[in-house]
Amino acid sequence: MKILVTGGLGFIGSAVVRSLVAAGEEVVNIDKVSYASTFDSVASVASEPNYAFEKVDITDEKQVIELFDKHSPEAVMHLAAESHVDRSIDGPGAFVESNVIGTFNLLEASRKSSISKFVHVSTDEVFGSLALEDEPFSESTPYSPRSPYSASKAASDHLARAWGETYDMPVVVTNCSNNYGPFQFPEKLIPITILRALNRDPIAVYGTGENIRDWLYVEDHATALTTALSSGAVGETYLVGGNNEATNIDLVKSICRLVDELEPSVSDSEELIEFVTDRPGHDHRYAINASKIEKELGWTPETALDDGLRTTVEWYLNNRSWWEPLVERGAIDRLGTL
Repeated sequence: MKILVTGGLGFIGSAVVRSLVAAGEEVVNIDKVSYASTFDSVASVASEPNYAFEKVDITDEKQVIELFDKHSPEAVMHLAAESHVDRSIDGPGAFVESNVIGTFNLLEASRKSSISKFVHVSTDEVFGSLALEDEPFSESTPYSPRSPYSASKAASDHLARAWGETYDMPVVVTNCSNNYGPFQFPEKLIPITILRALNRDPIAVYGTGENIRDWLYVEDHATALTTALSSGAVGETYLVGGNNEATNIDLVKSICRLVDELEPSVSDSEELIEFVTDRPGHDHRYAINASKIEKELGWTPETALDDGLRTTVEWYLNNRSWWEPLVERGAIDRLGTL
């Protein structure tokens, strides 16, 4: 099957591309090559005969139409998105363009093609914030986005479902918890903590650090998405979580301890932690009930947070050539302060 993967030079998209190519699927990877895109993330499969890359901006309708005419994909896995909450606070327009208009263009092109499945990949942030005593998000949780990023993703989810209902398109929607692992762009919490500890720079933690996230190892997520592609029921939504809730401050301290353990030249990294003014509209807690995808599709996360963090820290220590050029371009500068 020829599968079009959008955003395949990004963090999660590249993991999906690597997984599909390794499985023998024919993959067309499209990406607009933005600040967070890295060709090195797919270098291991770039020379494979079942892999092709096209530089395409999904907000450009003409480019999207030409892409479908050229490749005639049989399925679409839509991961391309602006995804950094702080950047959405500073510049929301880019998020509306990419996440809403871009999704619309892909849905329209797919509607006019004979695709067998359109997997729309989204986030748990569309559901808003949970209190400590609240039950985790489920597929029936009402939407309540609280940032420009999550609002734009909520809009894209609604578009995907509407195109499924109105035009009988074979749409499947997934909403995931926070991802982490190798190849994650350094601006996100886990890699930025690793790299600031290595560089002996201040490690900024919003507020008191008590915000809670469920952490999903990226390779586990890629497996969930390929499972949704092959076995997901058309019209259904599946929540994908890691069963790994942790407060930000506990997570950051765990990373500091791992860096101290694994990098002999570094010690006392926890002393670098600084509490800073909280992000506007910072959601307190995200948690996912992933029982539906477990029961119906047989997927469960395999990576415990302690194991995944250790693997991730080791990867960043051993792959300086991947992240050092990104840091030189300002990838670990703090964003989003109003």
